[in-house]
Order: sequence, then C-alpha cells, then structure tokens
Amino acid sequence: MDRLQIAFFGATNSGKSTLVNALAGQEVSLVSELPGTTTDPVRKAIELPGLGPCVLVDTAGYGDPGALGAERERRSRATIDATDIAVLLRSGHPEDDRWLQLLQTAQVPVVEIRSRAEANDQAGLLQRLQAARPDGKPRLLTGGLVGKDDVVVLVMPQDSEAPKGRLILPQVQVLRELLDLGCIPVCCQPEGLQRALDGLSAPPALTITDSQAFAKVNAILPAGYPLTSFSILLAGAKGDIRTFVESAKAIGTLKPGDRVLIAEACTHVPDTEDIGRVKIPNLLRKKVGGDLAVTIAAGNDFPDDLTPYRLIIQCGGCVATERLLRSRIKKALLSGVPITNYGIALAALTGILNRVVIPG
Repeated sequence: MDRLQIAFFGATNSGKSTLVNALAGQEVSLVSELPGTTTDPVRKAIELPGLGPCVLVDTAGYGDPGALGAERERRSRATIDATDIAVLLRSGHPEDDRWLQLLQTAQVPVVEIRSRAEANDQAGLLQRLQAARPDGKPRLLTGGLVGKDDVVVLVMPQDSEAPKGRLILPQVQVLRELLDLGCIPVCCQPEGLQRALDGLSAPPALTITDSQAFAKVNAILPAGYPLTSFSILLAGAKGDIRTFVESAKAIGTLKPGDRVLIAEACTHVPDTEDIGRVKIPNLLRKKVGGDLAVTIAAGNDFPDDLTPYRLIIQCGGCVATERLLRSRIKKALLSGVPITNYGIALAALTGILNRVVIPG
C-alpha cells in the first residue's frame, strides 16, 4: 500500500519540526531556536487515525538569506511534486503567500496553520488532514487482469541486485493483492519457470515477471500465454500507461549522441547488474549502434529543464507516490519529451512489447 505523503512547509523557526514531533509522538526532527536547524527534508513513516499509512516530511524552512538558504529552499520545493497533503505554517513571513501559491499551483491540498493554538490542537489537525485527503480509491495493481481462483505465475529473479532476505516491494505488493483477490500464486525464478509450468494442469491466467527477465521468460513461455511485468503493473496503477507505451516508440528514433534521462524515484548504491544504470543503457546503446549521453536522476533530483533530452525512462516507481509520477509525466509532455518506464522500455528493447499484457 502506498503511504500518504504529508509535508510540512513554513519559514525558518515557524514550528514545523515541533509540530511533526508532536504528531509523531517522538523526536523525529531536531528542534532548536537556532535558525536553519533542519537543512534537508526529514521523513518519518507513521500510521495516523483516519488516514492510515503516512509519511510525515519535515522540510527546511524558507526565508534564509544566501546560497545555503537558496539550496534549502530548492530541496524543500523538490518535495512538492510527491506531496499528497501540505501543512503550511503561516508565521507572518513575507514568503508565506508565495509558498501557498506554489502549493496551489501544484494542486496540492493545503492545511494552513495560523496560530500556536491551531498547532497545539492535534485532534483538530487530524480532522483537517482527513478532510484534505485526496479523493479516489487506489487502483488495483493487477488492473482487472485476474480474478478469484486464477493461477498466476510470478517470476522473481534473485540476482545480486535483489535485497538479501526479502523480496522487493513490487513483488510483495502484487503477491499480497493476488492473495486478497483469491488467486493462486505460483512463485519461481526464471530458471524454474519451465518446471513451474509443467506442474500446472492448465495454462496460468497470467505470468508476471521482473522486467529484466523478459527475454528469458519470453523464450520459455508458450505463445498465447498472457505475460506482463511488475513494472508495467505499477505503471498502470500509478502512472499513465498509454503515454508510456506511445513514448516507447521514441526508442527506435534514437541516434548515437542523443541524451537520455534515466529517472529513479529512490536512491540506492548501484551494483554491476543495476537495471537503470547498467542494463537499460547497454541495451539502448546496442539498439542505436553507438554511445548515448545517459544522465541518472535519483530521488527528488528531477531536472527542471527537460528539453535537452530525447527520451526519459522512469523507474517502476515502487516507492514513489502517484502524484510524483504523474507530475513527471506532465512535465515531460509539456516539454515535448517522450517518457516511458523501465518495464515498457525493456519490453520494447526485447522486441515483445506487442505481446505483453497492458493493464486497463
């Protein structure tokens, strides 16, 4: 389940960290009378009554002069695209109105705190947050592709990039959803796919694979057996799957020297088998027959100017909010730059995009 992201904005020393700590019931952020104590966004996962799983984000205060103050503001502004609800602490600072306008322009619901009494009224704040929660029920990851009693094969490679002792988030989310739907999941690695299929009395209703195993799975899975990937399911639930599919056509128009942006929603230390930094760039270079200028943007570091790029490839977005992914898609379209995602790009590069099942 995606966590609702609630970000707290306000001028330096307006009381953001104190409010976050009070709401969390623990010291999440350092509180001090010294200006600029919070320099980077501080995040705390939490369960809130009436809101469920949330992430509280304590941003750096605005209004500090100089280069450091400008950098703090840049980092705070970078959180807006992923924010589901904003809490704006108004302290009479001249910048308060400008920040309210920034949030409203981004179409983020805003809860304004105008006094210490309002800040201290935790029950009232929770009620206002509940009222500001965006409408809409989260879409199913499987997008209506499967139902009760369907057998679904999950192909989950456990290579050096896989976390030790656990599954990656998309695999966990899809597996849980299948169980909730009353499906019968069958889990294997690519090497065990044939044995898994041989053990079934009938073809599976759907096979879901890690996108980077598309080539191996496609070689084993008989024609006519529905196939998709975890990344494609995420794109259908959080992003704009049709835009991703249409934009994948741009892969065939790339030429050596073109600039490509690989956008990751999380930050991690890459390994030799990294999908975004190694595998996809290598497949793209092989496709175009020459080198490409590949830029990696991780976390909130998404460029303001997208016009230099011929193509943007967004990660699956397992830790990203739907707001963040849709904001990036909107920015790309406004800039006239095609944007696709890992799963769709890998299907296109593998030559099986016409085969994979796209969720509705």
